[in-house]
Amino acid sequence: MSWLEALILGIVQGLTEFLPVSSSGHLEIGQALLGTSGEENLTFAILVHVATVLSTLVVLWREVDKLFRGTFTTLQWNAEKDYVAKILVSMIPVFVVGMFFKDQVESFFGNGLLLVGICLLITATLLALSEWLQKKRKNAGHEVTYKDAFIIGIAQACAVLPGLSRSGTTIATGLLCGVKKESVAQFSFLMVLIPILGEAFLDLLKLLQGELTSELGIAPAVVGFLAAFISGCFACRFMIEIVRRQRLIWFALYCAIVGSATIIATLC
Repeated sequence: MSWLEALILGIVQGLTEFLPVSSSGHLEIGQALLGTSGEENLTFAILVHVATVLSTLVVLWREVDKLFRGTFTTLQWNAEKDYVAKILVSMIPVFVVGMFFKDQVESFFGNGLLLVGICLLITATLLALSEWLQKKRKNAGHEVTYKDAFIIGIAQACAVLPGLSRSGTTIATGLLCGVKKESVAQFSFLMVLIPILGEAFLDLLKLLQGELTSELGIAPAVVGFLAAFISGCFACRFMIEIVRRQRLIWFALYCAIVGSATIIATLC
């Protein structure tokens, strides 16, 4: 992988991690178009995922700091502990998938773009449906409940499939559950921090222990990391504003077009 390819894929990852268009699906499409393959793809994916997690921490630093202080500076049960507990509940489904179905999930990656196209169409449907129902509702919605957190967690676990947007699926699911649009984007971005860092840490241990090998050079690694981080900061702020203004339909249209084009190109 050259530094230019790393730059392109890093920007793609940073933007699509937060925009509801599937980062994994676009990375699959990008890698197929650029012709990059092998173990360097896994190492690169680890780096850019960590970069996007760091961009989340930068954009939502005040919220993260408030949760951290509220959770660890007092023994009393408070709003911050309650919020963190909901995040932990949301992690249960993805933990089950990661522990017992990791090999099956990884088998979906690198096996062609047909699944990516189908999942992009599913993402488009979820986004369009959630926006339609949001506009029909008369009330403003409610804050995230434990039930909502678990259901959104199931959506996150399903979104491990390439082409099924994690942010799009979790945000759309939250909106379908009746959660306030002001609350659902923030919860969606915060709930993914621990799973992504945990998975990246485990893959890094495998890399250090020699279970995984990589031919990724220093320059592509640094360029890809910085590209994903900078574009991730922009996309995270942008996406929060998009959800507040209820403009998900444009992303639904984009996913429908890209998904259809991917399926046609695969079958032809």
